[in-house]
Amino acid sequence: MPPAEPPVGPAAVLDAEALSVLASPRERGAALRRAQAVLEAIERRAGYAVVPAPILAETSRTRARRAVIDRVLQSVRVVSTDRVIAETAGVLLEATGMDSANAIDAFVVATAAQMPEAVILTADVDDIAPLAASLRHVEVQALA
Repeated sequence: MPPAEPPVGPAAVLDAEALSVLASPRERGAALRRAQAVLEAIERRAGYAVVPAPILAETSRTRARRAVIDRVLQSVRVVSTDRVIAETAGVLLEATGMDSANAIDAFVVATAAQMPEAVILTADVDDIAPLAASLRHVEVQALA
């Protein structure tokens, strides 16, 4: 299948917890309501939701979990990690003094950095916010 044209409008970039919240709504309460509210606001502005491909390594480790995640991915675009995103993630890690333990977080922020306007949905604000601090077009929204 040929790659879809990139959508226009603001992007909601989901980290592992945001994707998990949407995949398991009964378990998540307030975090789910917050994630849904942000996604609805993005949609009203003709935006779209994306998941960086490395997030799937965290969220899809079992067959049962993959089935639940796959339902969410029917309405969310998975963004492949290319060289630009990978190198941007490395630059962000270097700039913040973080190491490879934060690589997945850096991929999330590097993916958002490629969008004209983005909101990162995360429960991991303490790690994501420093990585995104220099990106004026990227907002970090806590799920909790």
